[in-house]
Amino acid sequence: MPQVHGASRDGLRHVAEVVTREINSATDNPLLFEDLDTAISAGNFHGQPIALVLDYLAIIIAEWASISERRIERMVNPALSGLPAFLVAQGGINSGLMLAQYTAASLVSENKVLAHPSSVDSIPTSANQEDHVSMGTMAGRKALKVLENLKTVLAIEAICGAQAADLLGPQLLSPRGKAVHYFVRQRVLPWEHDRVLAPDIEVMKESLDSASAATLVHSLLHR
Repeated sequence: MPQVHGASRDGLRHVAEVVTREINSATDNPLLFEDLDTAISAGNFHGQPIALVLDYLAIIIAEWASISERRIERMVNPALSGLPAFLVAQGGINSGLMLAQYTAASLVSENKVLAHPSSVDSIPTSANQEDHVSMGTMAGRKALKVLENLKTVLAIEAICGAQAADLLGPQLLSPRGKAVHYFVRQRVLPWEHDRVLAPDIEVMKESLDSASAATLVHSLLHR
């Protein structure tokens, strides 16, 4: 986890650096210099710097979702976790959180397609005058979709993690683990019998994207 998450965090810093630089740059064409009484036509409007890092951002986010799904699978798989299959104490007619892992796996597979870079494509326009375009807007839309998928996968991991902790015994958790477990259980009830899963995932997804989650993370980092 440290290697994968750490590499992605390094990548995010690079994305932030480029985006911050570009949104504070002059993109007019031509550039007008009043003191020199000069107009210079150039390609400062070109979106290639942004397009490249937005493609990179989609890859970064997709990797977080990918490793999260692998942790989910290890929790629901009794051969790896030592816990009841699919994290439900009473199996048989109860499928437990089996379909939660299905959902995470399908979103990760979708991310693999969306992580293909847009910036490698270019179709000339304007009578071949604009012969290389960045496709940055497409890269941005794809990155947003991958981000939404990541939020759903992380919500599923949080639900599975809390359920696994319930089965093991929450008293075995570290103080930070107990704080996270409490955060989840305030919003999602334990899984005892099968129910519609989508509402739980949506509630958890919204909670992870809330100010209260940011406050929790900040408190955990400074304990």
